[in-house]
Amino acid sequence: MGPRPSDAAAAPPEFVRLAAHPLRWRLLTELGGGDFRVRELVERVGEPQNLVSYHLRLLRDGGLVTARRSSFDGRDSYYRLDLERCAEALAASGAALHPALCQAPSAPRRPLVRVRARRVAVLFVCTGNSARSPIAEALLRHRTAGRVTAASAGTRPKPQVHPHAVRVLLESFGIDLSGRPTQQVDDLVGRRFDHVITLCDRAREVCPEFGSRRVHWSMADPGTSADTGPSGYAAFQRAAADVDARIRYLMPVLNTPENVARSEP
Repeated sequence: MGPRPSDAAAAPPEFVRLAAHPLRWRLLTELGGGDFRVRELVERVGEPQNLVSYHLRLLRDGGLVTARRSSFDGRDSYYRLDLERCAEALAASGAALHPALCQAPSAPRRPLVRVRARRVAVLFVCTGNSARSPIAEALLRHRTAGRVTAASAGTRPKPQVHPHAVRVLLESFGIDLSGRPTQQVDDLVGRRFDHVITLCDRAREVCPEFGSRRVHWSMADPGTSADTGPSGYAAFQRAAADVDARIRYLMPVLNTPENVARSEP
């Protein structure tokens, strides 16, 4: 009989240890659908708040989940699944099992299925419609080559898109957003959207119902600073990169069979 592997070598990777627990797996899958507050996760998983908070802390310590204070109510925090970190951890777990299972992590890029009638429609909502939501709208349209109907609006729209948002889209993605008007979300009530994604904690509380799937991405507003210099622009670069990562992971969700079916007559 050959030598036994050491305990360290035999121990499963940290991702496997963390995700294998039934409640932690449930929390990860819930957060895969959007950002939630603790009390919302408690309702979704049907477990006591102290238990949910304990397992969320373990997931945060393991780097799979992050949290940020709500801009609507600073006593609340929104929890978010770090999809890119999960992709890296899954790749490392596969490599630990067998070298042939090692794959470089990357966001999925499946082409969207062409449907017979109309395209999947997605609405992005924030407060001012000057930074986060127009960036998301532009990037979804760009990443899907226009095969998704993307729109954005604000609950309290500003007069124009922030100049830094225009600049970062042009310099980082080659998208020209100059001259794009902002719009009020109430003006879109009555239009049909398959997905409504709020990117602002305040906007989430007052966004009208569109009878569609609601998702929340809790993101800081890069336009809150009055800094018009390099440090102010850096906040927009970070925001655009964050939105782009979310968009790339959203694309396969838009191509799920149930969503394709909903888009057909």
